[in-house]
Amino acid sequence: MANNEILSEIKRAEEDARKAIGEAIENKNKAIAEARATARQIVADGEEEAVKVSQEALRKGEAEIKAKREAIVADGVREADSLAVRSQSNLSKANAYLLEEFEREIRV
Repeated sequence: MANNEILSEIKRAEEDARKAIGEAIENKNKAIAEARATARQIVADGEEEAVKVSQEALRKGEAEIKAKREAIVADGVREADSLAVRSQSNLSKANAYLLEEFEREIRV
């Protein structure tokens, strides 16, 4: 093989290597861009799911609080009604006692 042929082969090999390197760099950049796009989509999907989960938890918590509040109010109403009934039954006793005490003070 002559020197010219050897030099041509070397140049061809260098050109092929440059092309291969260029293609590899291009493929690497495409893969990185795709990976970044996929990562952004995963993050966006995760954030959307987190919002849905937190809103559902909030709704559930509000429903539980409402149920507890209603139970507390109902207990309060029952207790108030019970006190009203007991106070009505003791009203005549209280009037009699106060009248008796007042009359005792007058007699002294």
